[in-house]
Amino acid sequence: MNNINTSKQQIQVNYEEKKVKIYSLIKRIADIILSLIAIILLSPIFLIVALVVRFDSKGKIVFGHERIGKDMNKFKIYKFRTMYENSEEIFNNFTEAQKKEYYINFKLDKDPRITKVGRFLRETSLDELPQLINILKGDMSIVGPRPIVEKEIEKYGLYAKVVFSVLPGLTGYWQANGRSDTTYDERVKMDMYYIRNRSTLMDIKIILKTVISVIKKEGAI
Repeated sequence: MNNINTSKQQIQVNYEEKKVKIYSLIKRIADIILSLIAIILLSPIFLIVALVVRFDSKGKIVFGHERIGKDMNKFKIYKFRTMYENSEEIFNNFTEAQKKEYYINFKLDKDPRITKVGRFLRETSLDELPQLINILKGDMSIVGPRPIVEKEIEKYGLYAKVVFSVLPGLTGYWQANGRSDTTYDERVKMDMYYIRNRSTLMDIKIILKTVISVIKKEGAI
C-alpha cells in the first residue's frame, strides 16, 4: 500500500513539474512576441516621453537601476527618469519622519524628488515602458512579482527563496489589485499567492486588470 501511495505521489510531482515547464515555455514565447510588438507599436510614445523628460529637467532620459531577479541574479531595470538629477541629495535632506516612512513601504507620499512630469509618468505607468526591453532580454516577464532592490529582501523573510524562483514582472497580482494602495506586507502575500497559483489564465486576467487600473488611475503611484 505504501509503495502504491508513493508511486501516486511521484506521478503527481512529475505531472506538476511538467505542467510548470510547459507553462514557463509558453510564457517566455508570449513575452518575446508581445514585448517586441509593443516596442514597435509604442515607439512614437517612447519618442514623445523621451523628449518631454529631456526638456523637463536635467539628467538622463532613461536610467538603469539595479534589482534582484530570478535566482538572485542582479540586473539593471530600465525606466524613464521621474526624479530630479540631485535626488540623492534631496533624500539625504529628508527629515527622520520622511526616511522612516520611506523605509517602511519603500515609497513616500508627495515625494519631493519626483518632477512634475515624473509624477504624471508614474500615475500613468509610462515610466515603466523601457522595461519592455528587460522582458525581451529575458530579465523580466510581463507578469510576475515586482523586481526588488537588495534592501527589500528582508521584507520577504522566509518567502525570499520563493519569490526569486520566478522571473520578476512588469506587472503582477498586487499591481492589478490595488497598485500603490497596498501595504508592503500585503504585496508580499499577493506575490506568494500568484507564484503558488500562477497560470496562463491568471496572467491574462492580471494584464487586463492592470490596464483597467492604469486607465482609471486606481492606486496611482
